[in-house]
Amino acid sequence: MLKKLTDSLNIASKLTPYKVWNGGKVLFSYQLSRLTGKPAHMGLPISISFEPTTSCNLRCPQCPSGLREFTRNTGMLKDDFFKGVIDEFAPHLAYLTFYFQGEPYLNPKFLEMVKYANSKKIYTATSTNAHYLTPEVAKKTVESGLDRLIISIDGTTQETYSSYRIGGKLDKVLEGARNVAESKKQLKSKTPYLIFQFLVVKANEHQIPEVKALAKEIGIDEVRLKTVQIYDYENGNELIPDQQEYSRYKKGADGKYAIKNKLLNHCWRMWNSCVITWDGNVVPCCFDKDASHPMGSLRDSSFKELWNNEKYRRFRHSLLQSRKEIDICKNCTEGTKVWG
Repeated sequence: MLKKLTDSLNIASKLTPYKVWNGGKVLFSYQLSRLTGKPAHMGLPISISFEPTTSCNLRCPQCPSGLREFTRNTGMLKDDFFKGVIDEFAPHLAYLTFYFQGEPYLNPKFLEMVKYANSKKIYTATSTNAHYLTPEVAKKTVESGLDRLIISIDGTTQETYSSYRIGGKLDKVLEGARNVAESKKQLKSKTPYLIFQFLVVKANEHQIPEVKALAKEIGIDEVRLKTVQIYDYENGNELIPDQQEYSRYKKGADGKYAIKNKLLNHCWRMWNSCVITWDGNVVPCCFDKDASHPMGSLRDSSFKELWNNEKYRRFRHSLLQSRKEIDICKNCTEGTKVWG
């Protein structure tokens, strides 16, 4: 609890009066849009996700990066482009998720870009499969000022881990986690806040107590349980866990599966955040994994022009009218609560 409080205070320390004022405008316009059913927008994003790369060393079965099934271009984010975008965002941006698809540490400039965002007083977070966290890289990670590091660990034995993280080595994950925890101690740093993210599937759901014990032993700050996303879930899937509390889907009387989320006609994410792909396209949220709904490109115009352009307004309007009809929303478990 104390570590969570420290992390929350760290987020708060990045705020400025202007960022708070901007956040208030975003919140007001979101609530007004919900009330009227018509998109209104004031302010600029509080949070964004920026994609360091689409490349990945693993082949996870429900991930377009792992499956090598992108229809969009693949590549690496360039640091000069990143810095230019961050310079535009810095006055209003509080939180940067430095991840979308791919493994961030495959981008050789990744930690330099984290350090740059940190210098702009932006809270930085990323997600990794931890295969590249050598002692040297772990030390550089801590020194970069990264505020939050999410480590994917989907099993406490190699057999269960590799049933989803195909091509991965559990011992490399644990070694990487220990390296970062040790670097934090050596450098007497409170950051990054370390999270074990456990994707609950049928093969590993019995290991939840074990991963919590493992996290405590290593020095991980939090264990976060995550439901698995299935692309074709209607007829069931071998990945869906037996314990309903850990499943994104429920089985109906007809034997068909449906998502638990009611998909109400509003979504906080469409007002407070967006995703920027490695090549500069702006897409609505992280569920648009293949960037099939580009709102425009930052290589062609400024973000302020894109954020309220006609295409974005139409997308928000369609969401307020019938969210269930939007393809990227059909598998969503988020966005129904303002701060959730």
